[in-house]
This record gives sequence, structure tokens and C-alpha cells, in this order.
Amino acid sequence: MVGIASENSIHCDTEYSPLKKVVVAKPSYMKITDIINETQKHYKNQNINVKTALQQHEHFVAILEDHQIEVIQLPSQPDLHEQVFTRDIGFTIDHQLFIGSMSEKVRKQETDVLRRWARRNNIEVEEKLPSSIEGGDIVLDGATVWVGETKRTSRQAIRELQSRLPDHQVVPVSLRGDILHLDCVFNMIDESTVILYPPAFTKNSMEAITARYKVIEVTEKEQFTMGPNVLSIGNRKVISLPQNERLNTQLEKYGFHVIPVDLSEIIKSGGSFRCCTLPLKRT
Repeated sequence: MVGIASENSIHCDTEYSPLKKVVVAKPSYMKITDIINETQKHYKNQNINVKTALQQHEHFVAILEDHQIEVIQLPSQPDLHEQVFTRDIGFTIDHQLFIGSMSEKVRKQETDVLRRWARRNNIEVEEKLPSSIEGGDIVLDGATVWVGETKRTSRQAIRELQSRLPDHQVVPVSLRGDILHLDCVFNMIDESTVILYPPAFTKNSMEAITARYKVIEVTEKEQFTMGPNVLSIGNRKVISLPQNERLNTQLEKYGFHVIPVDLSEIIKSGGSFRCCTLPLKRT
């Protein structure tokens, strides 16, 4: 299904309000080639079963559509093996669609596909952020934008983002060097609750987060299977990996409705539900 968007239909200011419109891309040509994260390093010999990945992604999209979410599918390109992770190539803040600046050569052309789609749909984009900045490092909470300072998102780009968002407070979050993106270890699931992997954070970052939110902690094993990378679709509903049983039980204890979806084949390349979705509209 290919949807049509218009600029006035774009709006996101949280990670947890009801999801209405989202961009995805099928893992049609998914393959671990250049090793660009720790998860890929683990699975480089096993690699990706594309047939299984496609089946899992199709089921995931069906779940989204069952919840009346409009799913826009970008065309898959044979030479873009990481294209399924649409979260990284852009991010929506309020009514602005930002195009990311990818740090890895193997992913740089992915933004061209999003840019062409936006142009065809008459959507203006914010782009040319300096150095590198990727959507996996952007977590929204109203006027606060948490931004992971990682190998994929530079301090220079964070400063530029703040200058383009004068009505927001952009808060850099320092992370351990092996962490790919902020959303691999930190995710907001309602206005007062976050999922978090504590060892990834500096003392100051942890204090800033825990002073503001209730924390559901994940274990090292759950972090490896991308436990924090759930997708909130609104009304306290979260899509989560069924294999993360302990975490899902914790979420239910906090009053969340867990929708289990198996995305284990795609996770082998280092991303899960949040990574596979670029929200355009939440209400």
C-alpha cells in the first residue's frame, strides 16, 4: 500500500500519542554486508533469511493497519540493504519533516528515496544538518527533544538542531561508545514512563532522566534483543517482541497493553519495531 501525504497532515510531538501515519520499507534486499553495529557482528555468519524477514515485516505492517494506521511503503532498492530501518533516515518534529544525515556510507543513499517521496507529495523538508544525525537518536516528549550523542549523531548536528527548534529544549544524552542509537537503550511509552538500559548512560544522563520519569529497566539480554525498541501506537498500546517475556510482563504490570509481534529475523541487523517505522503523524 502506498499512501499520499500532505504537509498539513504531518505532526509528531511525542513518542506515545496515537499513531496515524507511518513510513516503512520492506526488507526485500536485506543483507549484512559492511558490519556497522555490534548485533550485526554477532550474526554476520548466519546473516539474514530474507523470506522470513519479509514475512515478519508483512505481519508487522498488517498489525499497524489493523489499528487504523496509514502505512506508506517506500520502494525497496537492491543496493540498500539496511533500508528497512526507516526511523534513521528522518524524523518528524511538530509539522517539520527532517531528513537525516547518515554517518555510514552504506546507508547514505537511503535518504534520497525519502527525499524523492517527499517531493512527489509536495512536502517540504528540513535537511542539510551538518556532520551526521540519525532519527534513531531522536526521542520526543513535547517541547523536550532528547538526542543521543553517539557515533551516528554529532555534537555539531545537535547544536544545529537546537538552532532550528527555538521553541524546544534539545537535550543531548551521552551514551556508552558501543551503543548504536539512543532508541536502542531508551524509549518513551507514555508521558511519565520510559524503558531504559542503565549501563548505557553516564551518571549525569541517568540523573536527568530518572528525575523526570518512571523507569522500566531492561536486562543486558533484553537490550541485545532490542527490548527498549518497542513501538508505542497510542492509548498505552506497545508492539513488543514476544521473546522478551520478562519485559512484557513488566509493561503489563505498569498498565500497558502489549501486542506481541515476532521481528527476530530483522533484529539480527540491529533494529526492531521503532527502528522500522518513521512516524509522520500522531494525534
